[in-house]
Amino acid sequence: MASAPDTETTNHGGMWELGQDLDEPIDEEASRLKNMYMEKKFSSVLLLRLAFQSLGVVFGDLGTSPLYVFYNIFPHGVQNDEDVIGALSLIIYTLTLIPLMKYVFVVLRANDNGQGGTFALYSLLCRHAKVSTIPNQHKTDEELTTYSRQTYEENSLAAKVKRWLEGHAYKKNCLLILVLIGTCTAIGDGILTPAISVLSATGGIRVQKPTMSTDVVLIIAVIILIGLFSMQHYGTDKVGWLFAPLVFLWFILIGSVGAYNIHKYNSSVLKAYNPVYIYRFLRRGKSEIWTSLGGVMLSITGTEALFADLCHFPVLAIQIAFTLVVFPCLLLAYTGQAAYISVNKDHVVDAFYRSIPETIYWPAFIIATLAAVVASQATISATYSIVKQALALGCFPRVSVVHTSKKFLGQIYIPDINWVLMILCIAVTAGFKNKIQIANAYGTAVVIVMLVTTFLMVPIMLLVWKSHWILVVTFLVLSLMVEFPYFMACINKVDEGGWVPLVVATIFFIIMYVWHFCTVKRYEFEMHSKVSMAWILGLGPSLGLVRVPGIGFVYTELASGVPHIFSHFITNLPAIHSVVVFVCVKYLPVYTVPVEERFVMKRIGPKNFHMFRCVTRYGYKDIHKKNDDFEKMLLDRLLIFVRLESMMDGYSDSEDYTLTEHRTERSTSALLTTAKAGSNTMCSATDLSYSSQDSIAPAKSPLMGNSLTRYSSQTFGDELEFLNSCKDAGVVHILGNTIVRARRDSGMIKKIVVDHLYAFLRKVCREHSVMFNVPHESLLNVGQIYYI
Repeated sequence: MASAPDTETTNHGGMWELGQDLDEPIDEEASRLKNMYMEKKFSSVLLLRLAFQSLGVVFGDLGTSPLYVFYNIFPHGVQNDEDVIGALSLIIYTLTLIPLMKYVFVVLRANDNGQGGTFALYSLLCRHAKVSTIPNQHKTDEELTTYSRQTYEENSLAAKVKRWLEGHAYKKNCLLILVLIGTCTAIGDGILTPAISVLSATGGIRVQKPTMSTDVVLIIAVIILIGLFSMQHYGTDKVGWLFAPLVFLWFILIGSVGAYNIHKYNSSVLKAYNPVYIYRFLRRGKSEIWTSLGGVMLSITGTEALFADLCHFPVLAIQIAFTLVVFPCLLLAYTGQAAYISVNKDHVVDAFYRSIPETIYWPAFIIATLAAVVASQATISATYSIVKQALALGCFPRVSVVHTSKKFLGQIYIPDINWVLMILCIAVTAGFKNKIQIANAYGTAVVIVMLVTTFLMVPIMLLVWKSHWILVVTFLVLSLMVEFPYFMACINKVDEGGWVPLVVATIFFIIMYVWHFCTVKRYEFEMHSKVSMAWILGLGPSLGLVRVPGIGFVYTELASGVPHIFSHFITNLPAIHSVVVFVCVKYLPVYTVPVEERFVMKRIGPKNFHMFRCVTRYGYKDIHKKNDDFEKMLLDRLLIFVRLESMMDGYSDSEDYTLTEHRTERSTSALLTTAKAGSNTMCSATDLSYSSQDSIAPAKSPLMGNSLTRYSSQTFGDELEFLNSCKDAGVVHILGNTIVRARRDSGMIKKIVVDHLYAFLRKVCREHSVMFNVPHESLLNVGQIYYI
């Protein structure tokens, strides 16, 4: 007989993971598997190549800022050279402190296996502390090769912070609200970046054609925007290789023109690199200080997109590209424009185009327009990625996600979001008509996302990096010293266009929070009303019904226990399939779940019950592809599980049925009564709807009745034959068509939110059957009403 430690090690009672070797891997092999999903080591040549390619994906938005910055700093004209030098000094040190020091060398290190953005930070926190508001994680999830987290000493600062965050539900909700605010304003960024970039680029036509009206320029910008959004469904796989050379050419252009202007017009502007001119500028221009700060803020727009668009580029490649190409070229561009403006003060409105030498004007105009399109494309793609992450973490209604590339996982297209972005972008462009108001709105969106990132970095530094509290405080203070004045400057422009991102963010925030709130409440309801395993065992192998040939996949959000939908089903129908598999599809706070670790299968009850559970796990970057045969994958995993189980006979999973048969029989009646009495659903035959092709009626079959009882003595080969015969008889997917209602004693606001807003979102979002490509003829919907 095995000793206690051996029993603990082998008969662990957890789920069998498919594809795992029967023997535990040695430490060296386990470490190798973990490192497969860590950042890879790159050769110097490959690193430089990746740094070059990152220019077209990451830096387009930041690189097109020189098109409109100085005009927004001096909307009423330039008074003297000192103002130009002071503004330039502000730009220089803002670029140094925020994009270079904060993001490139600090925030980028907080990526989640190469994934950046607000939700990537949130996923890191969810792995290192139990702050997720949907408690559907299982201990086996932590064994994934992509599920990395730190351990803490009992009395360490990180452990205390972890316990503080996990202490109360309101702290978890506050963290979620902070994340949603950053996410919603980032979506607003996806609306405003194409508007201001394209409009500023096309505005260069009027420099050479002064007689052309503003309306014509506006129409050209709108046409470009319509074309940009209309081409999104093709993806960027075929033209993406052009982005990096184009953006690199753009940076070389603005850097060269800047150096030329410094030499030609006024090299004395170089004294702006002395930060004392910042103090002089702020002291002298007190009346216009907030206007100027709002304009300077635009010089770092695209910095947050730099983090969100990190994608699959290594951090070192981003750092090389920024320090060797982007940063020097931007400094030259702004310094050159300042030199030109100091001599031509009345040209501040179109300073960028007017400072370009006449001989290269039209080529520069074409490159600027194409660079603006690339910058817009990067922001639109980042918006798709943000929505996909929010959807995976239960914070956004289900929408169609289209995979546009066979080579790159991250290239996706979301039709519903695309057309919403296009309509809002055109409305902003046509409604404001000028760059000043759009720039005010743009700055507000960017600075809010930056502040959210700053606050999220504090727990990241404490829990993930285990940084000393002095370093954390230093980072927080320095970041807020720069960002908070810019935030105040943008808030002061709310009535001049800054209200746009606030309205857009508020609308998206309401949608996302309502969806998440009702999702959590629905999950809690299912947890509280799930059926006792004792009741299932008390029904016997036939479950008190006629077992008809076939396999029934019952979809549920529960990763453990028998869902209430099952009791509702067998209470209202006289038959159930010979094999029942409870399928739980859940998303984990990891960027991806390897295919070989995606499915976790276990058996429920004794073998002659023919009941299984399959937990299908996805990361927030994983996508349900159209060509994925989800049904076939489930059936394959079921057969593999039975083979593995037969090889490990004796290591049975007792997690869900530890009661003895005698105790079960005595408690069956009471538990059945309790389960029915505690249900808050409307159970009637009319709640059940199914296709006419479904065969649920009782039928004579050698697989029914007493043959099921005799099955317990059959061999492994007979069970495989039994499963295959059930598979041939037909597969039915049973989904809960749940209607969520607020309880009668709920307040008016909750009734409006749940009964109307959430009901509307459920009506317009995609069904689970569409997401998993379930054939309509194999679908059976079970209607229920949940009162929350």
